[in-house]
Amino acid sequence: MASRIDASKALLVSIQWLSIAFKKSGNLTMLFKKISTCEAMLQKDIQNYNTQQNKTDQEICHVLATIIDAQMPEAESKLWHGHPVWFLEGNPIVGYSKQKKGLRLMFWSGADFEEPDLNILGGKFKDASIFYNSINDIDMEALKRWLETSKHIQWDYKNIVKRKGRLERLK
Repeated sequence: MASRIDASKALLVSIQWLSIAFKKSGNLTMLFKKISTCEAMLQKDIQNYNTQQNKTDQEICHVLATIIDAQMPEAESKLWHGHPVWFLEGNPIVGYSKQKKGLRLMFWSGADFEEPDLNILGGKFKDASIFYNSINDIDMEALKRWLETSKHIQWDYKNIVKRKGRLERLK
């Protein structure tokens, strides 16, 4: 029962964010369709990953997954190396994982976004991350901006093995 209540709270936060995002358009029908689509699209394996986290991390995971799905409806989502990841045309774009410092949101090409809050840079590749310890830590406008940027700045991780570890810029 408690996990159902927690999921409802996270959904409420997601709905509040979506209502702010669509407030400018004034199109409530579109808002409700988007919410329904987000919930339906969330993969079962990602839902299972999210529910295996502690209460706070479940809320963070649910909000992140809902917003990522809403902002990237064209993306394929799945568990990859044990963590939720969203792909565009087979290329990993964004994902999250539980780590000691908190819940890590990582953009595979984020080092080139020029975003000061994505300040955890990978050593070998072009990734950048931010850690969350509460849903209150999530800056919804920044997240939306990063997701939009991730569609336009991409390095080719899909073919990294073929290129023997060398990355090439796609966009």
